[in-house]
Amino acid sequence: MIQVINRALDILEFVAKQGKEPIQLIKIAQHANLSQPTTANIVKTLLAKNYLERVSRKDGYRLGAGAYQLTGNLSYSQNVILAAKDVMEDLTKQLNETSLVGILRNNKRYIIHTVHSDQDLQVRARAEADIYSTATGRLLMAFCTPKELDNIVSVIGLPQAKIWPQVQTREALEQALQKIRKDEYVQTLNENHIVGFAVPIYKNKEVIASLSIFLPESRAKPALQEKISKQIRRAAKKIKERLEQDGD
Repeated sequence: MIQVINRALDILEFVAKQGKEPIQLIKIAQHANLSQPTTANIVKTLLAKNYLERVSRKDGYRLGAGAYQLTGNLSYSQNVILAAKDVMEDLTKQLNETSLVGILRNNKRYIIHTVHSDQDLQVRARAEADIYSTATGRLLMAFCTPKELDNIVSVIGLPQAKIWPQVQTREALEQALQKIRKDEYVQTLNENHIVGFAVPIYKNKEVIASLSIFLPESRAKPALQEKISKQIRRAAKKIKERLEQDGD
């Protein structure tokens, strides 16, 4: 038996038993009968592979998206996926452009569901991406609490100039996020000539995910941009209504 693998699995099983409640590093170390530095090294690897996610320095850790993906388990943001799935299919059919639902996990944008268009030229998004480089990431950052925003910036720093040229200071970042929060909408154009659109998905007045459309710049004509802006907002409203009807 390889000891470090056994220890990692033991940690995952222990964290899984906590359900959605985060568990502090010291308690994980006590359970595993390991020193905190050794436990921290194992946890760091599990974080990097998304098998764990850190809720906050104080609260600790819980299972991450990677752990659920191993079995294709939809319980990770299941309610959002179920509420959004056919709404997204209709949205993609109307626009013939790819739609996705994203969340923030481990200081990255993480896709939980995608509906692809049937365009010959399509943009394929990675499951994980830098927060600053995506419309989804920026939108969700705008609705973070001040404490959450502080934690993100402390870990990943400010955006590179080539990714978000107008935002090179903390003050500029907060101003940009304030505008996104006010508009409840963001549109981006990245260095690869991909245009992204994102709006918040609410549940009980809390933003829990983002609905996005992305496409090559060559197709993003003004008329289509206006159509996307209207349709994506309507779709997000439908998802919100479904989530709140469920009452979960």
